[in-house]
Amino acid sequence: MKKLLILLAILAALYVAAVIIVPPRVDRAMTRVNGLWPFDQARPSARALHERLVVADLHADSLIWGRDLLRRDPSRGQVDIPRLHEANVALQVFSVPTKVPKDRPDPHSLNLLTMSAIAQAWPPATWFRLDSRALHAAKLLDRFASRSGGALTVIRTRGDLQRLLEARGRGAKTAGGVLAIEGLHSLEGDAANVDRFFDRGYRMAGLVHQFDNDLGGSSQGAGRGGLTPFGRTVVQRMEERGMIIDLAHASPAVIRDVLAMAKKPVVVSHTGVRGTCDRSRNLTDDEVRAIAAKGGLIGIGFWSGATCGSSAKDVARAMRHAANLAGADHVSLGSDFDGDRMPFDATGLVQITDALLGEGFSEGEIRKIMGDNVVRFLMNGLPE
Repeated sequence: MKKLLILLAILAALYVAAVIIVPPRVDRAMTRVNGLWPFDQARPSARALHERLVVADLHADSLIWGRDLLRRDPSRGQVDIPRLHEANVALQVFSVPTKVPKDRPDPHSLNLLTMSAIAQAWPPATWFRLDSRALHAAKLLDRFASRSGGALTVIRTRGDLQRLLEARGRGAKTAGGVLAIEGLHSLEGDAANVDRFFDRGYRMAGLVHQFDNDLGGSSQGAGRGGLTPFGRTVVQRMEERGMIIDLAHASPAVIRDVLAMAKKPVVVSHTGVRGTCDRSRNLTDDEVRAIAAKGGLIGIGFWSGATCGSSAKDVARAMRHAANLAGADHVSLGSDFDGDRMPFDATGLVQITDALLGEGFSEGEIRKIMGDNVVRFLMNGLPE
């Protein structure tokens, strides 16, 4: 018995050490910032304009890394609430992936996010079920908001968003967070979980992520098929509840199928465009036009796979291409912060403003791309 107790104590100590050591190291490796760009490096005209904007970003994976998002820590990741304030970000969509197979696109290989949940000492239910993982992440955002003293507000309704904008208009230093799910394999095959997720605060969801699932094909999947019957049921249920459909990572066939049946505009929260970066994950010109024709919104990502580059100028070049195809009303920020290595963290968003000026966008167009389009879209898409 004594030896068993010693063994259990050793295992417990090793687990505690892993919880303390492993998540920060993995976080620093996976979300490294390749170059920090101070605010004052941008041109004075860009800095002055950026301070007048309502900045909104459609995608960040910050909730999965075990950080205290209320604490500024530039040594880890790309987003926390102090850095959002410093960057003049009014609204951040916090997206929650629940499954990242080690051997993509094989969905049956080791789920790296299961290992992450264990390493972060998340509740045991999250170790085994994807729906529990999504629900726990929603609790995390609520806890951050409740501890923030008003620095972070969870946005669930149009009224919440309106109050946030009014508070910022009075000079309040606050940011809004919108919950999203990255891949509805987290439904665990049960369409009723759409209601559970909505009731827990989720307002946007991507149908697929990095592999084909029971809703349809991924742009990175093995089959890349269209919507399944289950996928069609889920799309219909999402629209009935008022949950925004995200086509990021979707196969061309899924994009076509959703656009054919959707009654409301959709988003592509984080993507590139093939016109400037010809990769299968990115949208074709026809897809950009079709999404915009349905009133949709396209978030341009910052990582190298989206832009085939490593700077704000490459992001702005992709935005120029999308705007030329669909108009500036349908282009927005879709950083994928904390989902990949980036040329800058949230404090470098002023570089995007500067690069958009360099691309010849007007101030009105920049206001739309940097945030007004997202605000308008959510005002129309969120429940009252």
